[in-house]
Amino acid sequence: NAQFTQWLDQVANRRLHGTTGRIVAEHFAEERPSLRPLPAGPFNAVLRLERRISHEGMISVGGNLYSVPDGTRRRPVEVQVTASEVHILEDGRLVAVHPVLEGRGRRRIAEGHRTLPPPHNSTTPRQGGRSSPPPPPDTAGVAPRSLAIYEAIGRRLAAGELSR
Repeated sequence: NAQFTQWLDQVANRRLHGTTGRIVAEHFAEERPSLRPLPAGPFNAVLRLERRISHEGMISVGGNLYSVPDGTRRRPVEVQVTASEVHILEDGRLVAVHPVLEGRGRRRIAEGHRTLPPPHNSTTPRQGGRSSPPPPPDTAGVAPRSLAIYEAIGRRLAAGELSR
């Protein structure tokens, strides 16, 4: 922070701005009286979207998948996204609330959204439960092979010798 403040004071705020052609600190001093204070409370922005429910009973928001109850499948729904939650509404009625998942490619199924229990190998987190790491792959019954087999198959495919 000290280095940043020094850079602002000695470099950034003293130079001519490339677009305005004015010294940054002087321009800011002129605008400062026009600025208003920040609101006292947090600003809760809501992004409203429409999403179609997938055949798996999920909607996609921000690269992640969120569940809806089984009875809402294959219909467009309204989605309201805040900084911390995803609200899913059907005909104006709230049907699901999920915390926003960090990153992309994640899935979340809320408790009560599926009538059957999750498969034993499921790593999709469910409301009220924690996901467990996937079980180690079962290699019993898989014979070790030389990579030469795959190389030969690739050559034959490239030559058009193997039919699909």
